[in-house]
Amino acid sequence: MTTWDWGIFKALNFDGGTATDAAMEAVSGIVMWIPLYLLILWLVWRRGGWRALVLFAVLVAAAMGMADMIAGIFKHSGPLKDLWPSFEARPRPMFTEALGAIHAPSLDHGAYGTVSSHAATVAALSLMSIGAIRRRTFTWGMIAVWLLICYSRIYLACHFPADLLLGSAVGLAAGGFCAWIYGRICKRIPHGEE
Repeated sequence: MTTWDWGIFKALNFDGGTATDAAMEAVSGIVMWIPLYLLILWLVWRRGGWRALVLFAVLVAAAMGMADMIAGIFKHSGPLKDLWPSFEARPRPMFTEALGAIHAPSLDHGAYGTVSSHAATVAALSLMSIGAIRRRTFTWGMIAVWLLICYSRIYLACHFPADLLLGSAVGLAAGGFCAWIYGRICKRIPHGEE
């Protein structure tokens, strides 16, 4: 059974060679983004001081954790089967034989990918950091990072576009909630107070 996003997936998934495979694996990883995480923390500290930084770090961890947990629930039919009997977790593209030949550099992933945890966590991080830092160039940079990470998941045959949209929606909800809390509390913290 094909779905609306199979064609989009097949148009975006291709064999770019070992260098591109390695680059996309790095994009999907954590280590490559450590300088960005440190930059975000520094910019939040510079804008609001230590109290704002600690509050931001706690809330961004909560937002990313919530987004990851919610996305993870959908990757297994079991927990949702009781509440939603027709729910079936969708296999990742790399495990969808009906797609035919696709590029899947690594099969070292779980079988299901209905909601992308990568998209969820990067959406939560992006929304919170954009709201806390409020700089146009930073905003566009975070949107580019978000899109690049989401694309890497298609390139690696880990997710269909719909999985990424659902993950992004989960991340925006979790990030939006925590950003709202951050904004409410930060109004009570004098600007730059240590």
